[in-house]
Amino acid sequence: MSGLGVITRRELAGLFKAPFAWILLLIVLFLNGLIFRAVLVQSGGNITAALDAVMAGRLFWFWLLLLPPLLAMRLITEETRTGTLEYLLTAPVSDAAVVVGKFLAGVLYLAVIWSAALLYALEITRIGGQPDWAAVLGTYVGTVLVSGVFVSLGLFMGTLTGTPLLAAFLGLAACIFWMALPYFGALFAQFVVPLLTGTGAAAERASATLDSLLVNMDALRHFQRSFQRGIFDTSEVVFFVSWTAFFLFLATRALEARRWRG
Repeated sequence: MSGLGVITRRELAGLFKAPFAWILLLIVLFLNGLIFRAVLVQSGGNITAALDAVMAGRLFWFWLLLLPPLLAMRLITEETRTGTLEYLLTAPVSDAAVVVGKFLAGVLYLAVIWSAALLYALEITRIGGQPDWAAVLGTYVGTVLVSGVFVSLGLFMGTLTGTPLLAAFLGLAACIFWMALPYFGALFAQFVVPLLTGTGAAAERASATLDSLLVNMDALRHFQRSFQRGIFDTSEVVFFVSWTAFFLFLATRALEARRWRG
């Protein structure tokens, strides 16, 4: 992809030059630090519980739902509002390079945030503690991979509008929908499918097929059963990489459509 390295460096530098990115970084690190200390004290020094709280707990998934849409707003829609995206689209770089470069900048930014947990583990090791490094490193790799899915989804939603707040809202709604899809899908399979297919073996097979499909799309389940346990499962890597590539493909097509309209 022509210009990928240039775009990635440009977007990453732009992020770390903007007060917005530093404010987000400081807020996340401050709250993660408070949670880590609180869990460590309340659990009586349970290192695994404290690290899990900041690397794979509810707060992590809250950040994962919130940060990618905000990054997409900054990376795509804000440039649309200011008019700089149009200049970028007329530069001698491919649309794929623009999308992937912005994606890599967003994922690297989140990887920096998540790496604070590695520093916690290193400090614990320095003072004599024994964190489970297989689980720590596996969880960190998992956080980066799952971040890729949500950043790519946020970028795709950001290419659909030129209004920053609308882009952030659409990205947040899409990320929440993706996380809640297995739950709502189970309700759909339980109550709606029987109404459409009737009762009996056919309805049971349809419900089971739909439920199995949606369970296999559960990002939380894929994350917890492999990376959080320190297990490197290539099938789980393929799951996250495949969905990331799919959303990046959609974002590239949407950007190409904007170029032709424009």
